[in-house]
Amino acid sequence: MIKLADIGEAITGQRPGPAIAETVRFSDVVVDSRLVSAGSLFVALPGEHRDGHEYVRDAFARGAKGAIVKPLIQQNPPQAIIWQPGNGLPDELPADRPICIVVEDTLKALQKIAAYWRRRFPACQVIGVTGSVGKTTTKELVASVVGKRFRTLKSPGNYNNEIGLPLTLLRLDESCERAVLEMSMYALGEIALLAEIAQPRIGVVTNVQPIHLERLGSLERIAQAKAELVEALPADGAAVLNGDDPYVRAMAASARASRVLYYGLRPDNELRADQIASRGLEGISLCFYWQGRQLPVELPLLGAHSAWTALAAVGVGLAEGMSWDEIVAGLKEPAKPLRLAVLSGIRQTTILDDSYNAGPSSTIAALDFLATLEGRPIAVLGDMLELGAAEEEGHRQVGRKAAEVVQRLIALGPRARLIAEEARANGMSAAAIYLAENNRAAIACLQEWLAPGDFVLIKGSRGMKMEEIVAAIVKEGT
Repeated sequence: MIKLADIGEAITGQRPGPAIAETVRFSDVVVDSRLVSAGSLFVALPGEHRDGHEYVRDAFARGAKGAIVKPLIQQNPPQAIIWQPGNGLPDELPADRPICIVVEDTLKALQKIAAYWRRRFPACQVIGVTGSVGKTTTKELVASVVGKRFRTLKSPGNYNNEIGLPLTLLRLDESCERAVLEMSMYALGEIALLAEIAQPRIGVVTNVQPIHLERLGSLERIAQAKAELVEALPADGAAVLNGDDPYVRAMAASARASRVLYYGLRPDNELRADQIASRGLEGISLCFYWQGRQLPVELPLLGAHSAWTALAAVGVGLAEGMSWDEIVAGLKEPAKPLRLAVLSGIRQTTILDDSYNAGPSSTIAALDFLATLEGRPIAVLGDMLELGAAEEEGHRQVGRKAAEVVQRLIALGPRARLIAEEARANGMSAAAIYLAENNRAAIACLQEWLAPGDFVLIKGSRGMKMEEIVAAIVKEGT
């Protein structure tokens, strides 16, 4: 539980004097009033569509003990004590009234509080994970591996940005020995900020792909942004880098960390794998190579592309000094299903739900996995967003792969028309392709097409909201 005194010290650098500041405690910190429970601290953040200040009263009604707000709240104050850190507090606070903590910038306040809280637990070592593709899956598998030896906190879901990472750190307590945190960005400097808050000792970089190319303009600038994690590692830290990706391999030049471990399939990687074979829904088999030792394993990871995810997690385990028995146990027992979820669909079909996000390389990898399954392959492929100059060629690459793999294709969105066009140019019949204007149209087409034994891959960028399609065709009760 974080104290009011902690919040004051985090924001101003000085601990508030009155004893009451030490006794007022908050059970958790949230930015969504719907997640408030008794004793919560609600942080009112400005949003793209709504402002969190509109929900302060709702948060208090749900039991929040306090809220971090901007000065504008004083124009229409709720029934609460108003306090600006740096100013004095009364010796007593009414038990039945919450407190509004007034700051100039609520997001910066949240980040300062998280940085302060993280430094309260220096024994907990942070492992940061970034990259264009595979961050969440890698984070989950790394957490599973290190969790075999250490009490481990990990970022929930996609808590990987300037809001989510601080909220994760505020869950730290004395029991935490490791924290595995996903780090995302849209611009230069954002991962540097996350690293300044989290103070990682180990950093993992998965790859550099044209995701967010529209925002950053070039692969070189994307690599520069991802390299901020490597640059932030301390001298006694470790960088675990995908040595198959030239942009990631080059990041070693800017590392202060004394240990750089390259992983991948190329023979010049310190940690590598080969003999990779997909066993369909049963997982993959592969052989790890490390310091002259060979270790063949079978893992419950879907698709041959999962070899890189496994290698990253192994690299972290080795950097932590873990035994192979511990590492393999963690690889075989991830705490939750990784990104691509296998679900039972209507009419005795199988749904491959990969609707969380998409880029060309991850979509092609998902199609490669679909090709290993015994059943009619159907794909619903949506727009891949923020590809910038790589947009047309990225969608066409996916279209060429779709023509090789699938028997029926639904292309969702204006960019996905390029997928359909390229699939048609590479031999797929027009009758096997449907251009869907929206999710409802895609669902209606699937309901017409689906037959027992079909495997349906659903994948697109998060902005396409393709989870709606999954929900419509998944078997009730799944």
